Amino acid sequence: MTGVSSRVFESIRGLVGNTPLVELHTLSPKPGVRLFAKLEAQNPTGSIKDRIVLRILDAARASGELEPGQPIVEASTGNTGVALAMFGRLLGHPVDVCVPDSVYPEIEQLLKVYGARIRRVPRQAGIKSAREVALQVAAETGAYYLGQFDSPENARTHYETTAEEILRDVGNVDVLVAGMGTGGTLSGAGRRLKEANPDCHVLGVEPRLGVHVQGLKSLADGFIPPVLEEDVLDGKIIVGNRHAFAHARQAMLAEGLFGGISSGAVLHAAMRLANRIARGNVVMIFADGGWKYLGTDLWTMDDDDPTFEAFEAHEDPLDDVLWW
Repeated sequence: MTGVSSRVFESIRGLVGNTPLVELHTLSPKPGVRLFAKLEAQNPTGSIKDRIVLRILDAARASGELEPGQPIVEASTGNTGVALAMFGRLLGHPVDVCVPDSVYPEIEQLLKVYGARIRRVPRQAGIKSAREVALQVAAETGAYYLGQFDSPENARTHYETTAEEILRDVGNVDVLVAGMGTGGTLSGAGRRLKEANPDCHVLGVEPRLGVHVQGLKSLADGFIPPVLEEDVLDGKIIVGNRHAFAHARQAMLAEGLFGGISSGAVLHAAMRLANRIARGNVVMIFADGGWKYLGTDLWTMDDDDPTFEAFEAHEDPLDDVLWW
């Protein structure tokens, strides 16, 4: 495209990845520890899942597994479904998304805006059952199963893009903190960062069993995503809703970063870890933005609201770091 700026993209596909990394000066607990947030909300549909969805679709179309116009089905609690709904529509594929009843209403609205068909499963069944329903739909209808929990393209995407962007922007990384969703980010980005620095620690963040933190899942529910490479992990921190919400709000008020609920959980974990080390670069993956969760009253509470004060008043004894 002669005469056109290099910042003009051929399509929205060009906006996937190369997300900014921002240092959190105010929230760092000590001078020797630097906290960096990778803002994945800057992707086209507002989350890190744009990376893997586009990669899986491109690979499937190139191999012939996904034929032109073939329907696609996937299980998702939100962001992957939204990314698939948008890119599937862009590429001419009808999309079905199997979601637990516990998803935020904004997510369902986005799925409908992009034209996806929603198939609900009971909240108690969770993402494991939603995945089983998606596999059944694929078997019965001939739809292509995207398979975010299964596809090797998931971790490979983060190995080749997310981690490389972090290394380009930060250089040395001492700790990576990311949510425990499919396990793709932790596995792919974590493996690459450990290759660059064998002393890099990779910390996963997951909700307590039975607690719903949007975008995260607990390994204690018995479903270990095939994508997850557990040997890459050095430890995990279990975070409850209260701390996830409180720290999402803290990031907004202290640093102006409007991150989602899982971003709050990751920030809480990173700040706890930062108190354990003398110095180092800690990179946090902020997987999506807070605008997807405006249906909660978290963002409009006053600092002196007694509800919010009680919300963040004390440490939860079940909120802890587990090392292995």
